Amino acid sequence: MNLNLCRNKRARSVAYTRRMEPSADDPLYRQAMDRTIYLLDRSMAPTQKIRAFNKGRAILDEVERVGGPGSVERLAQQGKLTGVDGIGSSISSVVCGAYGAGPTDYLDHLEASTTIAIGPGSQLRDALKGDCHSHSTWSDGGAELRAMALAAQALGHEYLVATDHSARLTVAHGLSVDRLAEQLVEIERLNDELAPFTILTGMEVDILDDGSLDLPDEWLARLDVVIGSVHHRIHQDAAHMTKRLVKAVANPHVDILGHCTNRKVMGNKRRPSNFDADYVFAACAQFDTAVEINCRPERQDPPVELLELALEWECRVSIDSDAHAPGQLEWVNYGCDKAASVGIEAEQVLNTRSAGDLVALLS
Repeated sequence: MNLNLCRNKRARSVAYTRRMEPSADDPLYRQAMDRTIYLLDRSMAPTQKIRAFNKGRAILDEVERVGGPGSVERLAQQGKLTGVDGIGSSISSVVCGAYGAGPTDYLDHLEASTTIAIGPGSQLRDALKGDCHSHSTWSDGGAELRAMALAAQALGHEYLVATDHSARLTVAHGLSVDRLAEQLVEIERLNDELAPFTILTGMEVDILDDGSLDLPDEWLARLDVVIGSVHHRIHQDAAHMTKRLVKAVANPHVDILGHCTNRKVMGNKRRPSNFDADYVFAACAQFDTAVEINCRPERQDPPVELLELALEWECRVSIDSDAHAPGQLEWVNYGCDKAASVGIEAEQVLNTRSAGDLVALLS
């Protein structure tokens, strides 16, 4: 079956990357596909697999649009889904299972195998009121901001900070000042819609080579939460990197030092940056800049020994998912367990505060 779907390249790209939040009003195939994509994201599945399910969902949406309501269900009941171009056996299995036309093994396996258990950090997890580091399709995230907010709300959060990348990180489609202004308008609209849940304004701003920030001060001052992170020249000599980080965390607009070592411990591994951690964490303590516990599985940053050192300097921490998709918001469990393992208490964690208290503290 060839439906000549999504001929326009730009439209195809948008359709394949958009992840809408599951809704009881959606047809069953969409609920099942949305849940599958959520779980694949949660498990950090290969990008190609997630892209294939996003593409398949867009194709099924078009089948439903062209053929009318119930078209996908009829194909599932007739065992003809794999006859649709772009629909393979895995997607067919998920959809057929949703309509009782086959087993639900694929989705059941994902539910069981991707669960992120919580251990010693359960009390910290219960204390979290929000997530201070997230990305959306405004930069390099895979979900629209509304979908990210609704997923955070479903996890029990009271707020989510939108921290898309700044302009210098072009590979991540970082936000120019003009695009940031547009995002602030969307956040205001979404907050009206989603209240009492709140999306706080923010940005993950690149720390430039000289320690300055990739956003003018007047725009930094408008944001609720600013994360300063290094994304380029991460293997400078220790003296230069130390000065760079200290200048950044001393900036009165920087609230959180993001993934401080820049290491990657999974996949394409990357050695950590070299810097004088005592000096940097002393500066964080002096200027009230929190040290991020970045919960991404491939980062696990900072390593335990540096986290313990940050605590010796009495630094605050922020337990952040750095989620680029809804399912990844659950990664805060990893950070809560890590924080608990070194004795961090709830009052030391920025995001155990309410949105109002957090903004007041950082202002």
